[in-house]
Parts: sequence; structure tokens; C-alpha cells
Amino acid sequence: MNQDPRSNLTELSRNSYPGRGIVIGLDETGKYFVQVYWIMGRKENSRNRFFGYDSKTGRVFTEAADPAKMKDPSLVIYDAMLEKDGTFAVSNGDQTRSFLGRTFQGGLDDWAYEPDVPNFTPRISAACYLESNRTGSKAIAEIGITRKSAWGTSSDRHIYSFEELGEGIGLCVTTYTGDGNPLPAFHGEPYPVFLRGSIEDIANNFWISVLDMENRVALAVKLIDRQSGRSTVQIINKYEKVS
Repeated sequence: MNQDPRSNLTELSRNSYPGRGIVIGLDETGKYFVQVYWIMGRKENSRNRFFGYDSKTGRVFTEAADPAKMKDPSLVIYDAMLEKDGTFAVSNGDQTRSFLGRTFQGGLDDWAYEPDVPNFTPRISAACYLESNRTGSKAIAEIGITRKSAWGTSSDRHIYSFEELGEGIGLCVTTYTGDGNPLPAFHGEPYPVFLRGSIEDIANNFWISVLDMENRVALAVKLIDRQSGRSTVQIINKYEKVS
């Protein structure tokens, strides 16, 4: 990937399996933070999910579409988006709650990469903050990648802090760089992509034009008013809950 948002989106659309992905940035007006999170799946247990949403708390979470078919919920059922006291967190696992009420790095230190042999999936995480809540730090957005060391079983932790974001631009990280066995872990820095139009436009663009039709499972977009902290969520699910 490079610094061209358009070509990066094109390259992402050619990737049949980027796995889970996070985009964090600003809408075109600069008035709203945007958080995008999606999940994909190759196997039945990973595909047997959808996003639920609690409008009172802004919580977005994964649920089993068919509970009877869920074999192992440990790495697939979790809170994906949480918010509290001006902090808005998103991640691909149970670590989401770790960034509320503490520093971003402190939350990351509690977690290693996922123990899913042989993939050892990276944990990807991000958070943004209302300006009144940014005591001790000027960063308005942070992204973290925790992946297995190339030299052993320890974790490499990479944290990126951004003091300024471009309007209509998001920074993207994914768990994988493509399909494979084992799956190749994401490497490099967060890269820019476009965030254009309304919340519905953003959601539809990623769902229809970017994510692989066969492997996509669910997508959520959260729009956060930088002044009031009020959030709005748009969700697209491929599967519905079995009654």
C-alpha cells in the first residue's frame, strides 16, 4: 500500500481475504470521527455471525447467527465497538474494553496476538477521543497492531498516534495481507483510504465495492460528533439470526 487513498481502496478490493479490518478517520466535513469495522470468514464458525447494536450505549458486538452451530466462541464473539467518557474504541477481539478508562498503550499491553495456530492472527485496535478528553496527549486517534514476533512466541506491539487527520480520509489496518494457509499477517503501517459521503454511503462503498462478496460477513460504521460525542451506527449483515 502507499499514500494514495484511491489506489489503496482498489488494492484492498482485489484482496479476497484481508480478514477483519478497521478504518478510523474523519468524514468530509471534519465534524465527525468515522470508525469502520468489518469481519470476514472462510469457515462455518467464522461465518456464523452478525453484528448486534445497543443504541443506548453505542455498543456494537458479534453474535452467533445460529447458536446451535457455534463451535468455539472464544475468538469470534466479542464487543467490537465501545464508548465511554469521550473515548471510542474498536477492535477485533476482547481487547476492546481494555482502552476505556486507561491509556491506549496500557490497554494493548494486556494482550498478545490471538492463539489460533497456525495463523496467530494479529490483534488490531483503534481509539479516538473527544478533544475535551485528551488530557496528557494531543493525539486524536490511535491505532495498535499486536502480532507474533518473527523470532519466537513473544508479541510485537506497534502503536501509531495521529495528531491530525485529513477530512474524508481514514487510516486502515487489516489482520491479513491476503488468503493462504497459514494466513499471512498484516505488516507495515496503517494506510489511507477515502471516507466519502454519508454514513450509508461509506457503509455501502466498503460492503459493495471493497469487501469480497464470498467472504464478507458483517460491517459496521460509527459516526461520532466531535463536539457532542453523540454517535450513530450503520450496520450491514450478510446473515440473519436464526430464531
